[in-house]
Amino acid sequence: MGRSRNARRRPAAAEAVVERVDGGLAELIPDRERARAWTLLIDGAPQSHVDLDDPAYLSFEYQRRLGHVIDLVAPPGKPVHAVHLGGGAFTLARYVAATRPRSTQQVVERDATLVQLVRRELPLDPNARIRVRSADARDGLAKVPDAWADLVIADVFSGARTPAHLTSTEFLDDVRRSLRPGGVYAANLADGPPLAHLRGQIATVADRFAELALVADPAVLRGKRFGNAVLVASDHPLPLAELTRRAASDPHPARVEHGKALTDFTGGAVPVTDLAAVASPAPPASVFR
Repeated sequence: MGRSRNARRRPAAAEAVVERVDGGLAELIPDRERARAWTLLIDGAPQSHVDLDDPAYLSFEYQRRLGHVIDLVAPPGKPVHAVHLGGGAFTLARYVAATRPRSTQQVVERDATLVQLVRRELPLDPNARIRVRSADARDGLAKVPDAWADLVIADVFSGARTPAHLTSTEFLDDVRRSLRPGGVYAANLADGPPLAHLRGQIATVADRFAELALVADPAVLRGKRFGNAVLVASDHPLPLAELTRRAASDPHPARVEHGKALTDFTGGAVPVTDLAAVASPAPPASVFR
């Protein structure tokens, strides 16, 4: 995905690292086209891609779209306070540190064994202000001070599904509490036809935030295939024109939906509460082949 033409090749001696973690079987697979880059898989499902030599390089489609949100959340280079719910290999925290030096970040990753593996094999820059907490995402979010974050990113999957308790209005109430006025919430969502989960999540976020935008592959939005969509929300106007331009010109082009078109897309879906919440659907096995 999105390889550089001037990629440096990894020495042939590099081998995969395979270890059992709390969430399943973790594999760190060397990228044969980039010298110090790795892909993290959990039980065969791709989770993260990291280039230690170029942490501003984002390979996965959905991470590139979240990268656009990070780029637009504040003026270029300005440090931010960011919360990452779901750590993986800390790809997006590394991206923030590289593109917005002196940012202060909190990563909440439930899988303590995975955190140890990533710290050992893919160490963070010791000068980056990144604190990693091994905790459930919602429990970790509860410890974030009121109005602390400029940006909250939710990218949490367990068995390739978003846990139910991270899909509700009550969860979003805590996201809002942690955000500064004008702060931005961005969530990586995964769904396939008939897109009931995605529609419900849009309705849920719309119940708590005034401004929304959805960034996704048109084929996913048409219900043609299972895939990722990035939902962006704030109480202040979003940079829709620039987000649309970046999404359309990306190596993996995406469409940005907002306003009435996004409301119509929900098809009458209602907000999800803790009592009604369910995990996102499991992807078909063909997605990872």
